[in-house]
Amino acid sequence: MSELLKVENIEVYYGVIKALKSISFKVNKGEIVALIGANGAGKTTTLQTISGLIQLKSGTITLNGKDITKIAPHKIVSMGMAQVPEGRRVFSQLSVYENLLLGAYTRSNKAEIAENLEMVYLSFPRLKERKKQLAGTLSGGEQQMLAMGRALMSNPEIILMDEPSMGLSPLFVNEIFNIIQKISDLGKTVLLVEQNAKKALSIADRAYVLETGNIVLEGNASDLINNEQIKKAYLGE
Repeated sequence: MSELLKVENIEVYYGVIKALKSISFKVNKGEIVALIGANGAGKTTTLQTISGLIQLKSGTITLNGKDITKIAPHKIVSMGMAQVPEGRRVFSQLSVYENLLLGAYTRSNKAEIAENLEMVYLSFPRLKERKKQLAGTLSGGEQQMLAMGRALMSNPEIILMDEPSMGLSPLFVNEIFNIIQKISDLGKTVLLVEQNAKKALSIADRAYVLETGNIVLEGNASDLINNEQIKKAYLGE
């Protein structure tokens, strides 16, 4: 497997507080890699630093071998990375269709955008049914689908997903994880931040465990899901 994303010794501060303490990890092409950990461990900070929304103090981030450490977020999107933010962040006063088109704002080829739109509608039939509906009137699960579809509209190589199951009913949680698996099957690479560790590990290839800004454990997801330490701390077993 060839390396797509590499994070090396990144440090991030909030004022005098060190949020990320020299963490390093990698994501290979075609993988689903999970970042798990408790609230406040630094998971969201990690994703926002990778996508350029937070400035790091030191360290490097490379995408496809190119250093993206100091590149603006919108340029990182055009280089092949998209993010599904925590809390979905759909544009509530715009229609489903308009939200999806906004996901393609870095692209100019109308034929390719139209093709992408059809692929998103195929992956999320509910979005096609509701394409004229205002995004703010969708259920939480449908808004999560829209956030995922919007990310796919930039035709990314890698999608960063931040807590996609947060606040959803158990039925929708299962559906969202099935969709993440489908997105992976489309050939997309996924870096998944998720508090539902059991679900995340059930679909991931590999995983890293974050605790207070440090990576304390890493390995194949199938091994970590059976790890006694992980079971006690994150799986409620």
